[in-house]
This record gives sequence, structure tokens and C-alpha cells, in this order.
Amino acid sequence: MAQKRKILVTSALPYANGSIHLGHMVEHIQTDIWVRFQKSRGHECYYCCADDTHGTPIMLAAEKQGITPEQMIEKTHAEHLADFTGFGIGYDNYYSTHSPENKKYSEQIYLALKANNKIASKYINQLFDPEKQMFLPDRFVKGECPKCHAQDQYGDNCEVCGTTYSPTELIKPYSAVSGATPIMKETEHFFFKLSECGDFLKAWTSGSTNGKANLQPEALNKMNEWLKDGELSDWDISRDAPYFGFEIPDQPNKYFYVWLDAPVGYMASFQNLCDKIGLDFNEFFGKDSQTEMYHFIGKDILYFHALFWTAMLEFSGHRAPTGIFAHGFLTVDGQKMSKSRGTFITAKSYLEQGLNPEWMRYYIAAKLNSKIEDIDLNLQDFIARVNSDLVGKYVNIAARASGFIAKRFSGSLQDVSGSKLIAQLTEKSESIANDYESREYAKALREIMGLADLVNEYVDANKPWELAKQDGAEQRLHEVCSELINAFKILTAYLSPVLPNVATQAAAFLNVEKLDWAHTVSTLPENHIINKYEHLMQRIEEKQVNDLVEANKQTIQAAPETPAAANNEFAPVAEQCSFDDFMKVDMRVAKVLNCEAVEGSTKLLKFSLDFGFEQRTIFSGIAASYPNPAELNGTMVIAVANFAPRKMAKFGVSEGMILSAADKDHNLKLLTVHEGAQPGDKVG
Repeated sequence: MAQKRKILVTSALPYANGSIHLGHMVEHIQTDIWVRFQKSRGHECYYCCADDTHGTPIMLAAEKQGITPEQMIEKTHAEHLADFTGFGIGYDNYYSTHSPENKKYSEQIYLALKANNKIASKYINQLFDPEKQMFLPDRFVKGECPKCHAQDQYGDNCEVCGTTYSPTELIKPYSAVSGATPIMKETEHFFFKLSECGDFLKAWTSGSTNGKANLQPEALNKMNEWLKDGELSDWDISRDAPYFGFEIPDQPNKYFYVWLDAPVGYMASFQNLCDKIGLDFNEFFGKDSQTEMYHFIGKDILYFHALFWTAMLEFSGHRAPTGIFAHGFLTVDGQKMSKSRGTFITAKSYLEQGLNPEWMRYYIAAKLNSKIEDIDLNLQDFIARVNSDLVGKYVNIAARASGFIAKRFSGSLQDVSGSKLIAQLTEKSESIANDYESREYAKALREIMGLADLVNEYVDANKPWELAKQDGAEQRLHEVCSELINAFKILTAYLSPVLPNVATQAAAFLNVEKLDWAHTVSTLPENHIINKYEHLMQRIEEKQVNDLVEANKQTIQAAPETPAAANNEFAPVAEQCSFDDFMKVDMRVAKVLNCEAVEGSTKLLKFSLDFGFEQRTIFSGIAASYPNPAELNGTMVIAVANFAPRKMAKFGVSEGMILSAADKDHNLKLLTVHEGAQPGDKVG
């Protein structure tokens, strides 16, 4: 085995004003599997996280509940930790950013940056709520969009037409906190000079600072976009009172913006752990640290981690991360999680409904790879895959062999170190280890289940239930069942990072202290005694999943959901559509002038369409069906011409909707029309 490594690992900090849902759990399961694998290999690995507790939303939410922010975050912390623990997330420390350690390191970093001439101050104009006596962040100002004049739009962008603007450009702005008309007021703010950090960030992202790739290829491409042509902007790191957070040293009524002290929470949580178990903090965070440090995050906060956090560490005298691993978002049944459909599933409800958390750990792991890709929780596939893989293929191996070992051989095993079957399993140890190391969990689990198939083929070929009935076959029965028990042990060791609870129960059954990676290349000794087998996992029943969906449904008064941007499909709504409603839909023939893939998205295609009366850009989530999008150029398609424009995250504004339908293989295909149709012709 390679030299023992020292590793610090973190997950992004969940915000302390909401429940943990399965979208959060994807990241923490991904991280936990990687940490458990490293520990199983014998490395010194620590996993730290914390609640992100500061900011205006926390302050206002606590005020609305009639409690202090401190009371609110204490209650939330207990709920979050219970949810994560219920899913087997094995933090070495789960802490809070509202802590003395975080205050200490936030101030130290700020003062070090200031001494390094990386902090500047300037006066800016901001909207101010005269009733609440507070400056208003962008999302706390609403008003009329200056472009399309839609009402009740936020102060940073219009959700109807997609236009971005500053809150001062809104027509008839009002405070979302009090409803008062805000006034313009000058205030001094403090800025981190990120614009001066470009050379370091270019070197860090290229790997020239440590000779390693610090980012995934997709993330590196995005970083190179941000870093080109000196486009980095200085970062506002201050907020005015009232604000729930840490006051900036020597600046009364000025507070650190939550995004400054949130990543510092990694340091604070680790310092708290160091104090508990006697570790050297500087060995991991010091400028010359030789240890490894990895951050697992969602793709939406890559900018903050790869730019701000990394630069803050470097220019305050600390080490930069060894790597930042970003992942995509979670959809449920192909669509964004929805409270009205019951697919906005909270971790608490999953546990309260009695579903085994290791079912979900396995299913999510079976979807994850090292790329920044969204993953989908298909509830029917969830049932089928868990029942087939975990119950049908894996757990049944122990169930089919243990009874014979207990009844016929008093629980004692033969030596099977020379078994060809066992050799087939053990020879995959390093290959599967490499998959775990590189976060290719789906690949690792495919290989493990392939080995389970081999074991089950061996069972069917040797039929221990028939050997048990044959005279003179006692020795062979003992050998076959001993092989199966050892095969089960090896498979369990392979699966232990994903199924820690099952691995613990299996270790008790096998009468070993624990199942670490060494068990993937070893067999149990001759005459080893195993214990009575207790069933390790039940099948998922469809009713359990249906009950979970029902438990998460909320009756909410809201507009029917718009099409999910990722896959261009309508979400089901409760109310029926009348003929008059349908007649409002203006379907038109449009000609594809150009179709191309969208950089940074695995699902979207970008269409330039000619409607006859004008040209528009529309995004559609059908890339999987058209690997060569240029072949669609010249095609006549059907599009909804009066569909409200919608901003597509960072990709631009989609000015309509192209109609598509699923074929027999569930692939979305465009609805096309005959050659005689002309752009702009009405359909229907």
C-alpha cells in the first residue's frame, strides 16, 4: 500500500434557516463515501463541516419566529445533525460558524489581508429601508422590471424576461422586509482586492503551484473564462448594521459579509476538532503544509471557493486547497424537486417514513461520477435497482450459505485461500480502489455488482441445497459455503464506504472486528467461527415510496410550475386546463437557423429560430437525443411563441419553447412539420 496520507475533507456548509433535503444529501453522501474509503485504506483522514449561520435571512427569519438568531441556529443545528447522522454521515466534527473559533480566524484573515494591502474601502450608494433602518441586499428589494415592466421582481434580475440590473434601476421599488419605499443612502464598504489575485489563481488552477490538478476539467474551463483578460472584480466583504454576524475589527456597525466567514468555518470546525483530540492545526492549514485538503461542493458555489476562498487563504498566509470537487444538482423523476408534487423530499421525512437510508446512499452512489453532472432520482428505478442489486444479488449470498454453515458445521469455516472464485474477487481490489479514489462511484459499484453476479453464478452452478441432500457431499458442501461466506465478506468490504451500517452488522455476523479494505484481499482462517445470520436488508415496497411522496406534498397557493429548464417537460399540475386556456397557447412553425451544444451543460441545446416575423433564441433540454445538433439546421419545428421568456441560469434567456415528445425508448424528439410549412404558420 502507498504511504500513509494525512487528509482534511469538508462538505459545503448547509444554511441554518431550512431543512436538509435529498439535494443536500447528495453532496454529504458523496463526501462521506470518499472519507470512509480513505479511512478504510488506513489513511489519517478527518471530515469536518458546520452550519452556515450568519446573514440577513437568518436575522429576519428569527425575528419572524419571535426568537433570537442564536436560538434559531441552535435548534437548526440539532435538526441538521440528526438528519445527517440518520443517513450515516460520519463527520469527525459538525460545528457552527457562529463560534469563537470562527470569529478568531475571520478576524485574523481579514487583518492579514489588510496588512498585505488586499483590503480597500470606498463609499457606495445603496437602497435603505427607512422603517427598518437597514440597508437592503438585492433580494430584499422588489419592484417593477425596467425592461418588461413585470411586477414584484427582485432587485438583481427579472424572473419574467431574464434581464439583470441593479436594485436602483427598479421602477417603484419597495422593501421586501417592511413594504416601505427605500431611499438612497451612502455608506462605506470594504473590498477584498480579488482583481490583484489573478496571476496566483491562474497558477493555482493550472497546477503549477503544486504539480497537481486542483479542479475538474469542466471547472477549470469555467475558471479560465473568469480569469481571462483580467476580468476579476473586487469583492464586497462588508455589510451594515443591523446584521447577524461578526463585527469587523475597528469598524463599528460594519459586519463581515456571510460569504467571508462561511468558508472560514472549515478552519473553525477543524480547530475545534484539534482542541478535542490534540491535532496540530498548522500542520493542515499552515503555508508550508504537506497534508492534503479537499472541498466537496455544489457547482453553484464553485465561484466562491475556487476564486475568493482560495485567494483569501493564499494572501492571508495559509495553504490553498489541494482540490475542489464540484457536483451537479439532483432532480426527482426528471424534474426539479417540487413541494406540490411531493418530490421535495426532506431527509427527516425519509427517515420518519421508515425507509432505510442505505437504500438511498447506494442509489445516489450508483449515479455519481467525477464529473459535474446533474443526477436524477427516478423513484421507480430506485425501487428496482436496490431490490435487484442489494437484496437480490448481494445480501442473498450470505443468506443462502449461512444456514448450512450453522446447522451442518457448527458455524466453522474451511480454509478457502486457494479458491479460484475468491481470486477473481480479490484481484479487483486495486481497480475498485482507484474508482473510489477518483470518485467514480458508479463505475466502482458496477464492478462490485459484476463480482456479485459471478458469486451467484457459482451458487447456481454448485447448488448447495442439492449438495446437502447428497451422500458423501459433506466436504464439498462445506467448501462451497465457506467460499460463499468469504465472497460475501469481500463484497461487503468493497461496499463498506457506501453501506457502513450493513458493513458493521456484517462484521458482527462474520465475527470480525471491522471490515476495512484489507478484507478485500484476504480470507477468513480455517476453523473461523461465524455467528448466527440476522437478515441485513429488506426489499423496498412501492407503497413505502408512494407514502414518502404523499408525506412530502404541501398544499400551496402558487402559479402552476413552469417547464423544468433542464429537460423541457411540463410538470403535472393539479388543476385541469380549459379550452379557453388552451386557446391562449400560440403554437407556430419555426425554422431552425442554427443549433449548437451549450458549453457547460450536458442537456441543453441552443436554437436560433426564424418565426417569420422575428428571430429568437430558445434553449431545449434534448441534447441526449441529438448528439450532432447541426443536423437540425433547416428543420421546421413547432414552438410556443407566446411562452414567457425565461432566464436559463448562466446560459442566457430562452425566448419561447420548442415542442417535443418521448419515443418508445423515452427519448425526447422534436415535433417537426411537412416541408410546405412556412415560418410563422399557426399550428392547431
